[in-house]
Parts: sequence; structure tokens; C-alpha cells
Amino acid sequence: MVELKALYEKAGFKKVVTYIQSGNVIFSADKVDMNSLPDVIQQFIFKKYGFHVPVIVRTVAEMHTVVNTNPMLKNKGVDIEKLHVTFLSGKAQKENLEKIAAYKYPPDEYIIGGKEVFVYCPNGYGNTKLSNTFFENKLKVTATTRNWRTVNELLRLGAASK
Repeated sequence: MVELKALYEKAGFKKVVTYIQSGNVIFSADKVDMNSLPDVIQQFIFKKYGFHVPVIVRTVAEMHTVVNTNPMLKNKGVDIEKLHVTFLSGKAQKENLEKIAAYKYPPDEYIIGGKEVFVYCPNGYGNTKLSNTFFENKLKVTATTRNWRTVNELLRLGAASK
């Protein structure tokens, strides 16, 4: 993560902070095109390490919305330790959203909201079929999943670095 932080700094990003060993990077940037930013970061990583990794970017405002609008929190008795958010690289196409609606794996639940999927796995994320790969395959977009604690910590770090 030290090398990743240095790479972001070399790329011109400011206030770079990494969080745990899963590629979470918080940074600020002047006048960036949010649509091309993931591709720009992917290219920097490819030039440095020689392999492609998917990059998904959210602003502090977007993370704030995710934390404050998680529909799973409205469920009575929800265990926040069993909450996750799958971040999508973009909104899924309507036809893929219609197809995925047929997939139910109780007691696990999911709600798709824009570029996020809110996932609740009462028996643990390691035991669910609602994995990151499931959503990528069904929605035809790149995805990455974080537990609720990490989502909140990323927001806290992002807000603190402003």
C-alpha cells in the first residue's frame, strides 16, 4: 500500500491515504473528469506494475449518499456486521436489472440503487451466492464489494481529507 500511495502522489493526486490492504485509496484531485478518472488511474497502475486492475471511484458526496440512504438499515433487527455495499462501475442496463430480479437467495437480500448494491447476508458474506462475481456476471459491469464498517471508514477518511 505504501507503493500504491506513492504512485497516486506521483500521478499528481493530493492528500493520498490508503486504507487496509484491499486497494482502498482516498485522495483529492484538482479539476478531474470523473468519467475518465478510473481509466487514468488504471493506466498509471498498468505502467507501474504491468497488469490491469479495475478501478471504481466515488466522491465523498457519493459515499455520504451511500451511507445515508442504505435501505437495509430500515429493516428491524438488521445486524450491521452483515451489511455490505457492492460498488458498480456504472449503472446497469435496464434489461440486466430485469433479469437479476428473478434471483433470490434467502435469507440473503440485495437492493440495487443506482451504482450501488446494498447487500445483507445474515449468515455471513463468505456463505452467500450474492458475491461480487454474481453481480458482475448478472449486471455486466465491474464491481467491488466492501463491508459496512469499511464503507463508513472510507467516508470518514474522505471527509477528513477535504
